[in-house]
Formats: sequence, structure tokens, C-alpha cells
Amino acid sequence: MRHQSYAYGLNHWLEDRDLQVILSHYWPSWKEYAPELESFGGLAGADVYEAIYHIDHDAPPVLVMHDLDGRRVDRVRLSPVETRLLKEIAPMNRVPYEGGGWHHHYALGYLLADPGLYCVITITGQTAYAIHKYAPAHAEWKEKLLAGEMFGATWMTENQGGSDLGANTTVARPDGEVWRLTGDKYFASGAGLTDVAIVTARPEGAPAGPKGLALFLVPRLNRAGELNYRVRRLKDKSATRAVPSGEVELENSEAYLVGRAEEGIYYTLENLTVSRLANAVAGMGIAKKAHLEVMERVRRRHSFGRALQDHPLVRRDLVDMAVRLVGGTVLGFHAVEAFQRAWHERPPYSPAYHYARFLSHLAKNRTADHAAEITRLAMELFGGLGFLEEYAVARWHREALITPIWEGPSNIQALDLLETVQKKNAHEGFLAEFIPILEKVGTVEAGWARETIEKVFTDAAGLNPEELQWYAKHWVVQMADAAQVALLYRLAETGGERYSRLATLYAHRFLRGEEYPAWALQEPQVWGGAAQYEEARRS
Repeated sequence: MRHQSYAYGLNHWLEDRDLQVILSHYWPSWKEYAPELESFGGLAGADVYEAIYHIDHDAPPVLVMHDLDGRRVDRVRLSPVETRLLKEIAPMNRVPYEGGGWHHHYALGYLLADPGLYCVITITGQTAYAIHKYAPAHAEWKEKLLAGEMFGATWMTENQGGSDLGANTTVARPDGEVWRLTGDKYFASGAGLTDVAIVTARPEGAPAGPKGLALFLVPRLNRAGELNYRVRRLKDKSATRAVPSGEVELENSEAYLVGRAEEGIYYTLENLTVSRLANAVAGMGIAKKAHLEVMERVRRRHSFGRALQDHPLVRRDLVDMAVRLVGGTVLGFHAVEAFQRAWHERPPYSPAYHYARFLSHLAKNRTADHAAEITRLAMELFGGLGFLEEYAVARWHREALITPIWEGPSNIQALDLLETVQKKNAHEGFLAEFIPILEKVGTVEAGWARETIEKVFTDAAGLNPEELQWYAKHWVVQMADAAQVALLYRLAETGGERYSRLATLYAHRFLRGEEYPAWALQEPQVWGGAAQYEEARRS
């Protein structure tokens, strides 16, 4: 890997001053865990790099359908490297329950970033989450999931509905101590790896639509020790190859009800919030890995008689990467902070929980845009080498392209956010938090952000439901952009002037649609990153 990646061998925690500044704002006690974070940053920059390259190019999971005696087993064979690594990183799911909180978990997720490995960890963590809150009778499974002795999964998507969970047709019927599920799950991540999954199904007689869905735990083996469901096949994906994704057939499969059947859709949405936050922080973690590759490339590579980083157009692209990267990362961790405050709640939820959901939609949607663009631009800055699969940077773009799709694409994020506004008034929390921040800052650019937020709700007033949906995706982006301006300004209070400069640049580019102001050309502390800012401040 040393000859294929500039970022290989770097400690990704020590190299990421911006992450440290952001965590200092939201999770000041990270310093108590500094040795662990540094150790994990070293792992992310070495062993993880080697493993994911090997898995992606040479050793993706393989479905083994029968054993030597001809019995169906439907189990995946992993590279031994992946097996060992998953065991090593499994404890990151434990920290929300043992003092570190969700900031701790998502910081590790950001450093790991690889969406294949992190998907395995996330869906396992979601299964443990559902047991922890709503199915304590299965605490033994939870402990094994958190210890890396079992793997979990979240199987909700069906062929006929996709993100429309209300269209699910999997049926559940009670049978003594268990339930029996029959149906197909079309995009089942963890297929063949999973020991117990959380699965949506509609109890017989339940109403149509999402509110008729209940949530169940489905083990791989039934009480008789027999295979409880079948894996039809694994998907051939562009990336995320470390997580086996397939199609699962449920036929009278034994299952255990999670919580109350009539609250199943709420448990499902809670679990989606957990994974949407993972999607947001992992997207920015992917982008940061591409950024590390680029920053070394532009220092080393020369063209037309000078280093790439000395060319104005290259500096402009580096500004774009920095603005998107820090803005998206702070938005992601702001959403994590809101979830940390509300995650213990159960239905019916408080306004704080609904606001956390609102922020998760903003963060998931906009960070995915940023990740896709940063990694695309990284490939471009590498030139022809950026398109070659033998080097690291091309894969990061492939990996980033899943982030706008997983856990609901932009249309779903817009619809779900609209629901939090119309039914839960979650936007009131947004206005109450962000308008005062922007008024306190008082700059012209902060004024643009405040006006952007106010205009969204002025424009929405009086529109019919069809028109609201027409504009919803645009509004999600606008609110996220205004929020990032505010959060970057607030970050400057503890992180220094670099972040107010980034806020100004973000406002010009994404709130006004203007090109970045040319003054940034001569400010390496902006386009060069936080390390250059620290160096300039010391000098």
C-alpha cells in the first residue's frame, strides 16, 4: 500500500486537526480517550487501509450455500483479514452504553470511514440498539453483538417498495412463543454474515402503510438449530464490498417481536436515525481520506514549473474541498449532539427527539453531496492516476457514491424532514437554535444565512401538499447550507479565525451561488488545512 496511497501509514487521528476542534466543541471529554483515539487513528491509516484494498480488489465475501453433507447453510466466507479486523473494531459499538456516548462511537466511525466495514459495524450496532431499548429479554444477544461474537443486520427494504416501507408485504403471524415471518427482503446487508437481524413485517390484520409494520428479531438458526431463512444471492456492487449484501427469503421464519407491534414503525425510524448519522460522519470520513491523498499530491507534483498547490486554480479546488469538508463534518456532529441528548426517549417522543430527527435528515443529505463532490474532485486533481483502480483515490469516490443512496436518497430525506415539520413542528427547534446564532455573529454573510432560513418558511406558507413536496429537496439543501455557515462561525469561537473564514467562503459559494472570493488564494491556512492555520498562527 505504501506505493499506492499517500495516506497509508499516517495516523488519521493526529492528521485531522479539524476533527479535534469539532469534538472539542461537542465532546470536550474526548481528551480522556485520547490514547484510544490515537491508537484507532493508527489502525485506520494502516491495517484498515491494507484490509479494505485487499477485500475490494481480491477477496470480497463469497456465499457458501451448502456444507459437505449437502445441507443449506447460506453462510459467507470472509477473508481472514476481514474476520480479524471486524473482531478488532467491534468494541466501537459498545461505547454509547459505557460512558463515551454517541460522539465517541461516531468519531471512531469517521476515522474508520470505509462504508463496507462500517456498515457491518453499524447494522450490528442497530440490532443491539433495538434490543437494548425495546427487547431486553434478548440481552444475551445484545452482549454478543457488542462483543463482536455475533453480527446483526437491518432488513427492511423489499423489491416492490424500496424506500417506501409502507409497501412492505412481509407477513407476520403469531405461533405460540414466536412469530412466523414470510416474505422477501431485497437489499439485505449482512446477508450470510448475520446471526440475528431486525426485520420489518406486517402482523396479520394490521393496517396497510408504514404504521401497520412491526419490528422483529430474526435469528439465523431457529430453536431446532436449523437454518431460519435463505439467502438467494449476493449483490454485485460497485463498492462497499466488505459488507455482503444480498436477497433474503423468509418462509415461516421464527421471529421475536420487538417492543409493541403498533410502535414498530417508530422503532424502525429510530434505527434509521442511528444509521443516517453513521452515513453522515462516514461520508465526511471518506472525503477526508481523499483529502489526505490530495494534499500530499499537490505538494509533490509539479507542472508548468511549479508545485500544483502554487497554481491558483488548484488552490481554488483545495478551498472547495476544505469548505465542504469542515462544513459537512461539523453539521454531522451537530446532529450527533442532538441525538445524544434525546436517544433515551421512547414513543411518544419530546420535541427534542423530533428535532434530532430533523437534523439527521439535513446532515445525511448534505454530507452525501459533499462526499461525492470532494472525492470526485480528488480524482480530478490526481489526473489520469485518479482513475486507476490500482491507486487509493479512485476507490474513495466509488465508496462515496453510496452515501446519497443508503438509508434513503435525497427525495426520502426531503419527505421525512417535511413530515417532521408538518406533524411534529420540528422546525421550531431549528429556528430557535440557528436564528440567534446568526444574529449574534452579525456579519453580512451571517445575515444571508438567516435570510435563507426565513425565506424557506415564508415560501412554504400557503403552498398545497404537492407544491411543498416539489420544493422540499431544495429547502433541505438550503437549510443545511445556512446551518453550516452558522456552525462554522460558532466553531471559530474556540477553534480560531480559520473557521470564520470558512463560514464566509461557504456563504458566498452555497448561499449566494458566487465563486469563492479571490482573497482565499493567498491564505494557505484556509486552502491548506488546519495544520497550516496552526503554523501561520504560531509564526
